Parts: sequence; C-alpha cells; structure tokens
Amino acid sequence: MAVCEQHKELYEELDAYIEKVKDKPGMLIGVLHKAQELFGWLPQEVQEHIAEKLNVPVSEVYGVVTFYNFFSTKPKGRYQIKVCLGTACYVKGGDRVMERFLEELGVKAEEVTEDGLFSVHPVRCLGACSMAPVVLIGEKDFYGKVTPDMVSKIIAAYRRGGSQ
Repeated sequence: MAVCEQHKELYEELDAYIEKVKDKPGMLIGVLHKAQELFGWLPQEVQEHIAEKLNVPVSEVYGVVTFYNFFSTKPKGRYQIKVCLGTACYVKGGDRVMERFLEELGVKAEEVTEDGLFSVHPVRCLGACSMAPVVLIGEKDFYGKVTPDMVSKIIAAYRRGGSQ
C-alpha cells in the first residue's frame, strides 16, 4: 500500500512502534492507540496499513476501532471541547454553552475547525453535576459553572497555546 508523502514520517514512526510490539499478545489496541496519537484519528488508510503490518484482517482492526469509543474514525481537533449536556448541565444552560462554542468556532458538533485546533463534542455526563454546566478540554482541563460569556476567553487561551 502506498503511503501518502505528507504523512510519511508518521507512518515511519508507527511502523517502528509496530516492530517493537508486534509479537506481544493483545498488541492491536496498543498499536491503534499509537496510530491515533500520531494521526489524531484512524482513517481507513491507517487501519488498512495496520492490518497489513500486523498480518490481521482489516475487519478485525475495524471491529476493534468501532467497538471502543476512545477510537475515532473522524478527524478531531487538537483541542477537543467536550460540553456536558446531561440533565444537571442542560438545566443550568449547557445547551447555550454548546451553542456558543459552535457559533464562535464556526463549526457544527463533531466537526473540526479549519485550522485543525478545535472540535466540539456533546457528552452525556462528566461527573461534576454540582459544578454544572461543565466543559472538559482534552483529558484534563476542566471548567465548571461555565456561562456562554466565558466561551470567548476559554477559546482565546487555547489559541495562545494552552489552558487558562
């Protein structure tokens, strides 16, 4: 399979990782994690490449990718903004916070901004109902009692390269 020139270095890094782990039991999930870390998501071409390198059916790779929700077959932004729309957050304005993020970034839910920095994802619960509405950016930047007026400031902090 021909490797896209634009992503050649990423494929080389993935191949080096596969070489290190290919004989270990259960290596597929680890390889998929590494691929998603490198590419940001798991497009069909990457899944086919992994299947070929590990000598497993593409259907097996696809089955694992679609079974676990931490794998993505759609591009995601560098900063994934998760807005809670669970009951407590919704009642306290989570829907308006979500709308403001989408409006300010000029995207629909699950889409990536043109610069690749952001994607906005509705989620059902982030486990912090007492701080509703809540937003999680990435895996660790947590914001509680978020109002639509806070959205611009939050986005600006990430455009500068990090959390507030």
